[in-house]
Amino acid sequence: MDDKRERNEGGRFEPTHSDKEVIDAVRKHTPAGTQEVAEELGIARQSADYRLRKLLDEGRVSKKKVGNSLVWSVEQ
Repeated sequence: MDDKRERNEGGRFEPTHSDKEVIDAVRKHTPAGTQEVAEELGIARQSADYRLRKLLDEGRVSKKKVGNSLVWSVEQ
């Protein structure tokens, strides 16, 4: 795979979407499933999950278990 994205100091790829874009995708589908966010951004579900959990740690989104699924919403 020929990935031209930049890597940060830790060697990880820089995200292709800003935090605002991820939050906007959650807001658009609230309550948003991880897969919905991934599809909205055109990224893998695992990538969306990683980004959502980082935003959760920062207190910018919240999660809730509904049945067997997690749904995300934006903190106001």
